[in-house]
Amino acid sequence: IATNQVDFAVPGRFGLTYVDKDGAEKTPLCIHRAPLGTHERFIGFLIEHYAGAFPLWLAPIQVQVIPVGKDHWRTAKKLHKMLMAEGIRSAYDELRETVGYKIRKAEKMKVPYMLVIGDKEKALRTVNVRARGKGEKRVTLKAFIAKVKEDIAKRKATV
Repeated sequence: IATNQVDFAVPGRFGLTYVDKDGAEKTPLCIHRAPLGTHERFIGFLIEHYAGAFPLWLAPIQVQVIPVGKDHWRTAKKLHKMLMAEGIRSAYDELRETVGYKIRKAEKMKVPYMLVIGDKEKALRTVNVRARGKGEKRVTLKAFIAKVKEDIAKRKATV
């Protein structure tokens, strides 16, 4: 990905010169160095390498909060704000779609974790966690946040 390029044109356009050991004035060469290449190429490399399924620490959305219905929007929004306050990138939507569609959409986006919020989760003591490519599991919210923060800090490769 890294590149080094010799530029013959820019020094002349800027009128750059130096005096060599013989006292003659010369135009220098300009070397452009990009240790990561262009940002676009580097991001493209990462997307291709992970096939879009970024590890938790790198994923743009780490947790998708999925409310079961309109009655659960307030709880979902509160949970989203709690996660963001803990430094966990999360998202939620208030679209009137089925839970299955919302889960499918999050899976297509390759979000590492989904939290489905229904009546049992309204108190935010426990959450129903769906890990990407794995099944569902009910855990306490405190334990989930601690695990996610630990995995992010350790830059754990998988969910």
